Amino acid sequence: MIPQPNQRSPLGPRAGLLGIGFDNKDGHKRITTGEEFAIIGGSSETHDRMTETLVKTFEELKKRSKKLQQVGPKELAEIIHKATPR
Repeated sequence: MIPQPNQRSPLGPRAGLLGIGFDNKDGHKRITTGEEFAIIGGSSETHDRMTETLVKTFEELKKRSKKLQQVGPKELAEIIHKATPR
């Protein structure tokens, strides 16, 4: 059964992150998925950087004993900023 927009999912609130890279010039189709994220496109460098950022983001959430749907936008932005490779 697919819940209607105003109905709650029997699984509870769901959340996910999506990364899209637009700088691909080599013609490769890059797609990486995880349980709560998907990364599509980008150059090899961009795709790898987005993947590393999201892996580190979910590691930090795990350290904090939180799920993605349990953090607000401000806290998530702080975690992603901290996880982004320099």
